[in-house]
Amino acid sequence: MKYNFTTKKGKITTVVTKEGEGYIHGEVVKKYENNDLYIKNGLYTTCDADIPHYHIAAKKLKVIPNDKVITGPAYLMIERIPTPFAIPFGFFPNSKGQSSGIIIPTYGESVNLGFFLRNGGYYIGLSDQMDLSIKGDMYSKGSWGTGVSSNYTKRYKYRGSINFNYNFIKNGEPELPNYQINKDFFINWNHSQDPKAHPNSLFTANVNAGSSTFYNHSISNTKDYLTNTFQSAISYTKTWPGKPFNLALSARHNQNTLNKQINISFPEATFNVNRITFFKNKIQSGEQKWYEKIGASYSLNAKNSLSTTDSTFFKEKLDHFQNGMRQSLPISTSFKLFKFFSLSPSININSTTYLQSIRKHWDDTHGVVTDTIKKLTSSLDYSLNASFFTRIYGLLQFKKGNILAIRHVISPSIQFSYHPDFSAPAYGYYRYVKTNTQGDSTKYFIYQNGIFGGPPLGKAGILSFSLDNMLDLKVKNKKDTISGTKKIKIFENLSLNSSYNMAADSLKWSNINLNGRTTLFNKVYLNFSGTFDPYIIDSIGRKINTFELKKNKKIARLTQAGLAFSFNLNPAAGKAKQSNKGTEQELKNINMNPDAYIDFNIPWTLNMNYNIIYSKPNYKNAIITQTLSFSGDVSLTPKWKIGFNSGYDFINKDFSYSSLSIYRDLHCWEMHFNWIPFGFRQSYNFQINVKSSMLQDLKLVRRRDWSENQ
Repeated sequence: MKYNFTTKKGKITTVVTKEGEGYIHGEVVKKYENNDLYIKNGLYTTCDADIPHYHIAAKKLKVIPNDKVITGPAYLMIERIPTPFAIPFGFFPNSKGQSSGIIIPTYGESVNLGFFLRNGGYYIGLSDQMDLSIKGDMYSKGSWGTGVSSNYTKRYKYRGSINFNYNFIKNGEPELPNYQINKDFFINWNHSQDPKAHPNSLFTANVNAGSSTFYNHSISNTKDYLTNTFQSAISYTKTWPGKPFNLALSARHNQNTLNKQINISFPEATFNVNRITFFKNKIQSGEQKWYEKIGASYSLNAKNSLSTTDSTFFKEKLDHFQNGMRQSLPISTSFKLFKFFSLSPSININSTTYLQSIRKHWDDTHGVVTDTIKKLTSSLDYSLNASFFTRIYGLLQFKKGNILAIRHVISPSIQFSYHPDFSAPAYGYYRYVKTNTQGDSTKYFIYQNGIFGGPPLGKAGILSFSLDNMLDLKVKNKKDTISGTKKIKIFENLSLNSSYNMAADSLKWSNINLNGRTTLFNKVYLNFSGTFDPYIIDSIGRKINTFELKKNKKIARLTQAGLAFSFNLNPAAGKAKQSNKGTEQELKNINMNPDAYIDFNIPWTLNMNYNIIYSKPNYKNAIITQTLSFSGDVSLTPKWKIGFNSGYDFINKDFSYSSLSIYRDLHCWEMHFNWIPFGFRQSYNFQINVKSSMLQDLKLVRRRDWSENQ
C-alpha cells in the first residue's frame, strides 16, 4: 500500500473489498481524494469465498462508494473457467436503500403460447416508505399479461402491499375447435396497523379477489392452484375505554372457483353493548344473589349483500342487493341449585327491519303474481331458553403397578328452548295466496328475500340433551424427576347429543350424534363421528314416524360415520435448540416470508392425513369415500433437500395432485427443481441462479409449462 500526502492519492496491490452485497478483487487499485476507486485487472462477485466460485472479470473497474460499480468489457467466469457470456460494459448498483431500474425479463418458448418474455418491467423507488413495480409478459402468439405491485410502510403506524395482475391468454389455433381466449385478473391487498398507533381503533385489510380461473390459466404455486375458495375482509373496529360499547365496520367477499359463486357484503356494520347487570352487588364479600346476576347485552347488525356469479358480477344493479338490520336483546342470569347444579335461564328478543317486503295474489291470466312493497317494515320474535349443567368426577386409584389412577369426568347438560308459532295470522308475517282455479292456497313469508330471514315458522319446544366425557390415566414416569408421574389422555372428548321437540306433531326426536377425539403417542390425532337415526324410512327414503326399536329391534340406524387421523413426524421436534447470534433476525425473516425459508436443521418431516367416510342414507346402498394425503421433506445432506406432496383416492384408485421439489445449496448459487409428474398441471421447472438479489438475473432456467400439455 502506498499513499501520497501531497496529491492525496493511494495505490494498493492485491486488494479485496466489499461494496454493498458484492466483493471486488483487484490486482492494482488507486484511491482518490473523493474515495473513488480505479481498479486494474479486477473482478466483481457476490461470493464470499477466498477463491470465488464465479466472478465477472474486467480489465478496468471504477467504484463510486455508495453509488455504483462500472466496468469496461467484461465476461463471466465460473470456477475460473471463462464462459462465452460477455458484455461490452457493466453497471452494478452500489447504493444503499431503494433505487429505480429495469427488471430484466426471463425468456423462453411455450408450445401453445410461442416465444415469450416474462416478468420484465420497471421498478420505481418512490420513497423510503413506498415502492412500485410494473411488470409484463409477452408471447409471440398474441397472449400477454401485466401486473402492478407496491409495498408501503410507515414506522410505528402501518404496513401493507398491493398486487394487481391481468392476463390475456390465447390457447390453441383460431381454426381449431379447442381455441379459446381467457381474460383473467386478480388483486391482492394486505394492510396491517401497528396496535400502538391507535390503541382504541384498528383498521385491517386482507383482499384476495379476481377471476375464478386466474390460477388455472397462469403459472401458480401448488397452494394457489389447489385453493377453491378465496376470501376478503376489510374492517375497522372502534372501542371506547371505560365504556361497554364497540363498533365494527366491514366489507366482506368470498368466492368459490368451482361453481363461480361470489358473495359480497358491503357495507356491514355491527354495534355491540357488552353485558350490563341491572342490580349492583351491595355485599362486598360473599356470593351474589340470583337477582344481582340478571343482566342484558345488545347488538345491532346492518348488512347490504349480493350473491351472484363472476360472469354477471359487473352487470348487477343496486336494487339487486339484499339489505336489512337485525337487533338482538338477550336477558339472562345464572344461579346454583342444590350446590352442585347450575341453571341459566334467558330470554332473547330479536327485531328485524327491511326496506321492502312482498305481497302475492292470484291473477286469472298470469297465475301467482308477486309485488314488491318498498316500505320500511319490521318483525319481532322472541324465545325462552334455559340450560341445566353439572359435572361429575370419578377417580379410581391403584396402589400397585405403573398405572396410578384413572380419572373420568362426565359433563351432562340439558337445554330447553321455546318459541311460539310466528306464522300464525295474528303476527302477519306469513300469509296465504291462491295457487290455482280450484281454490288451493299455500303459505308464503312476506320477507322471503330478506337477508336475515325472519321469525321461525312453527311452534317449537325443544329439549336438548348432551353428555360429554373425558378419560385419562396417571402413570409412573421415571423421566420426570419432579413429580415422577405422567398424564395420558384416553379420550380428550367423547360426546353424545340429541334433542326432543315437544311441540312437533311427529318425528319429535332428532338424530343421535356421537363425536370423539384423542391423541395417540402425543403424535397421532384421531377424530371420529357417527350419526344415528331413531326412525325408519320408506322405500323412497322418507322418514316415517315409527321407531327403529319397534320395527328392527335396534335403538337407531347408523346413517353416517367418519374416521380421520393425522400425524406430523419430526425427529428433531423435541430437541432443544441452541441459541446463537442472529437467531432473532432469522425468525423475523421466516415470519415475513415463510415460503422462501428452507430449514436444514430438520433431517426429515412427514405429514399424513387419512379420512374415511361411511354413508348409508337408505337400507340398501352404502357409500364409502377413503382418501390419503401426505407431504414432507428430507434433508439428504446439509446442502440437499427433497420435498414432496401427494395423495391417493382409494375409491377412484387414482393419485391426487402430486409434486416433487429438489433444492441444492451451492454456496453463492442455488438450484431449484420442481416437478409435477402427472395430471392437468403436469410440468417441470429447473433453475440455477445466484443467491444475491444484486445479480438475480444471472440464472439458467429450463421449464415445461402445464399449458404445453393442452
